[in-house]
This record gives sequence, structure tokens and C-alpha cells, in this order.
Amino acid sequence: MMTDMTELYGEFGSSGSNNGPGQGGPGGVSFFPEEDPIFVPAEVFYNDKEWYKVGVRFKGNSSLQSTWQAGNLKLSFKLDFDEFEDEYPQIDNQRFYGFKKLSLKNNYNDKSMLREKVAADIFRTAGLASSHTAFYTVYVDHGDGPTYFGLYTLVEEVDDTVIDTQFSDNDGNLYKPDGDGATFAENSFTKDVFVKKTNEDDADWSDIQNLFTALHDETRTTDTAAWRENLETVFDTDVFLNYLAVNTVIQNWDTYGRMTHNYFLYNNLDSGKLNWIPWDNNEALQTGNMDGSLALDFSDLNNAQWPLIGYLYQDSVYKAKYDSYVNDIINNAFNENTMQLTYSNYANLIESYATTELPGYTFLNNSSDFQAAISELNSHVSQRNTAATNYLSK
Repeated sequence: MMTDMTELYGEFGSSGSNNGPGQGGPGGVSFFPEEDPIFVPAEVFYNDKEWYKVGVRFKGNSSLQSTWQAGNLKLSFKLDFDEFEDEYPQIDNQRFYGFKKLSLKNNYNDKSMLREKVAADIFRTAGLASSHTAFYTVYVDHGDGPTYFGLYTLVEEVDDTVIDTQFSDNDGNLYKPDGDGATFAENSFTKDVFVKKTNEDDADWSDIQNLFTALHDETRTTDTAAWRENLETVFDTDVFLNYLAVNTVIQNWDTYGRMTHNYFLYNNLDSGKLNWIPWDNNEALQTGNMDGSLALDFSDLNNAQWPLIGYLYQDSVYKAKYDSYVNDIINNAFNENTMQLTYSNYANLIESYATTELPGYTFLNNSSDFQAAISELNSHVSQRNTAATNYLSK
């Protein structure tokens, strides 16, 4: 795995820093390889049980590159428990407590190590489909006995049990968009951007194309009622507006509206509508990079570039629904008192594991970094509740 990573990203530690973000690719140039890191068979041990020939690979994009080139071995992993079932028929349909796949996220750029879990919890509490998560301490034996790789967040994979358990069936098309067309800007659709995670052999993207057509139909400016009706036959606008309110209130910049990735679309066969599913939340619960998280009124958004937000917010009916969801989130799932208790409970749970991470396997400079990050989260929830209240009072 290390040899493969060297071929993909250059020498380990090539940025010359142990803990800070890397400087991109070899020579300081940022790039992402076209292929993922390789899967290798490994043994997984948990609670005195063993799983055999489990597919393991490193995972991530910019976070993987930066961590690798910083010389930090606390890398994220993807586990696939029957990846090698063709070579080893004995593990056919092997599962880990019902899970085929799991992601072990390294909590990159998060010294609190809480953001990935807490954000996913908030989305689900708000009634949205979202991965279950949990904290795990991870030990890896890669030749010299088990080494503590640190505190990770285990994340349920969307194309595994999320669509199995949070929808009535898992037979619909599941897409993980990534690329320019993932903005839904007019005439930007290409099949290669809307990567299928289910029904891969079925060359049919008509559900996505129908959403493009409905979204950009001329009735948006001539007959808004007809525009909404047509849009709602192919896209669950209530789900999206709920997601949008949660995502904007809690602040999550590394997704739609700033970036062309980190979401899934699932065609729920019960309704025939595409449903929005959030993904990869380690950058949530902070102002963020890339011009920061979007304003609550989207005054800093290019509507034509990000029309799923811009066009819906411009419509008075959809804006009223969005506002209602903003009010709901600060009174329930992201209520200040509830969240500060949550942060306290989780911090107490993980502190001893987070602050004893080893040099070369941590993003912390010292144990005080952890408590400072928790304090930032508490300040953040207070600031966001105030900001949302002020927005709603306008």
C-alpha cells in the first residue's frame, strides 16, 4: 500500500512537515491521481473476533494527499469485507455486523475529532438520510506488531447499508457526483460526472437528465407554479431544502455551493424522486475555506452556477420552506443548549484517546489543542444560533 501511494502521490513526507497540511503533489503541485489507491487483503480483529481477507485501502482526495505528504500515517481507510470473495470463495458475502463496507475517517483538519460524527448526527436528527458514525481507536500491524494509529470516526457507507436501512429498497440509482456538471449549471450534464454506485451496468441517466430539464425549464420565470410542479415530480425539494437549511446553519463549506462533490443522489423508487444525501462532514461546524461557508441568505452565491440553491431560494414558496427549516434546526437538532451538552459528553468520551495519539499519527501539536477545539465548537453553535435568529427576524 505504501509503495502504491508513493507512485500515486510521491514520497511519504515530501512536504517536509510532520503535522501540518501538505503542499500538494511532488514539487508543491496539487493534483489528484485518476485511480484510487489499491485494495490489499488484510485481517480485521475486533472484540476477539477475526474477519479474513478483508479489502483495505487508503481513501480520500485532498485530505489523503495532504496527510501523506505531511509525513503523517494517520491516513483514512476504506474496508470492504468481501472485496476479495472471487479469489477467496470462503468469504463470500462476508459482513462486519451486517456491514459490507466501512470508512475509517482520520478526522483530518479537525482537532476536536467531533465534526464528522456530530454533523452526521445532526442531519439524521433533522430527519435526513445520513450515515451512522462512531468513534474507534485503531491499531494497525504492518510488520512490527500493533501500532496505535489514533482515534478515528467509523462512517457507514451510503452505497451499503444507508440505502438499505433508510429507504424502503436499495434498487434505485445511486449517484456520487464529482466534477463540473455536479453544479447542475445549465448544459453542464455529462455522464462521467454522475458516477453510479448502483445499477452500474444500466446505461440510463434519465433521472438526472430529467432533473436538469425541469430545473432549467423556462417556466421558472413565466409560470412558477408549473415549474415547481414539474421539478417536484423528479426531485424531492422538501428533502433538499431541509438539508440546505441544516448544512447552511451548521456551516459546511466542502460540498455543493462551494465544491462539486461530497453528496449523493438516490432515486427513491417509492416516490420516483431523487433524494439528496450528505457525505464527508469533517469540514463542517466551522466557517471553512474557499471563501467560507455560504451566507444564510445566499447573497454570496452565483445563482446560475449553483442553481439548485440559487433558483429554489429565489422562489418565494421554496424560500418560505427553507426559512421554516432554518427555524426548526435552531430549535431542535442544533439547539444551543442541546449541542453544548452533546459536545461535553463526546469530549469526555474521547479525550483520553485523542490526547494520547502518537507523534507521526496525529493532527494535534499537544493535548491543549483538543480542548481549544472543543471551546471553538461551543462558541460556534452560539454564534450560529444568533446568526440564524437574526436572519429570520429580517
